[in-house]
Order: sequence, then C-alpha cells, then structure tokens
Amino acid sequence: MRIGELAQRTGVSPRSLRYYEDQGLLTSSRSEAGQRHYSETAVQRVSLIRQLFDAGMPSRVIATVLPCVDIPGDLGVAEETFTAMMRERDRIDADIAHLIETRDALDVLIGANSRHRAELSMAPEPTVEST
Repeated sequence: MRIGELAQRTGVSPRSLRYYEDQGLLTSSRSEAGQRHYSETAVQRVSLIRQLFDAGMPSRVIATVLPCVDIPGDLGVAEETFTAMMRERDRIDADIAHLIETRDALDVLIGANSRHRAELSMAPEPTVEST
C-alpha cells in the first residue's frame, strides 16, 4: 500500500510515517518512481509505534524495543530490549511520583484558596457613605 493509504488506515499523518522511517522504526520499499510502498504488516507496526509514543517513549527507546518484535527468538535482542523497557518503566515511575508530588502541592493550594474564599464570603460588605 502507498503512504496515503497507510496514513488513512492508521490515522497517522504521512509526515509522521516518513519520520518513523527516518528514525528506523518503519520500513518501506520504493517504486521506480520513488513512491513508498508498505506491506500489510505496517498497519500493526504503526499502531504499536503510536502506543509506545503515547506512553511517552522517545523514538530512540522505541528503536531499541522494536527488535524484540522483529526477532523474537534472539536472546541477545530480548535481553537488550528487557533492559531498555526496565529503564523506561523506571522513568515512567519517576514521572508518576513527580506528578503525585505536584498534585499534592496543588491540593494544598486549593485548600488554602477554598478557606480564603469562605472567609471572604463571610466578611461584611463595605458600606459606601454618602456626603
């Protein structure tokens, strides 16, 4: 299939598909006219790449994980992929911990703001004196 069809079937722009190729995440063959042609398996691969990007993985990490899909029986590849995935999981855990700290700090500010608003709503209205 050509790049436009792959883009339509996956919901990924042709520009992104070209980027995936530039990063070594996706491959295509070329026609004599230079048009990209993808196999049917490219649809599933693009879906996997999108999932990994959506999980926050950078393309360099995705490039180290994908060989495990391409060469599932190679122990060396499996070990390298496992190490990369564990590093990425640790990074995600650290991001989650940071987000929890940020949320907790925001909760403190929300509580203080709520108390302040309650105090303001109970304060008497200032009166305007006429002369």
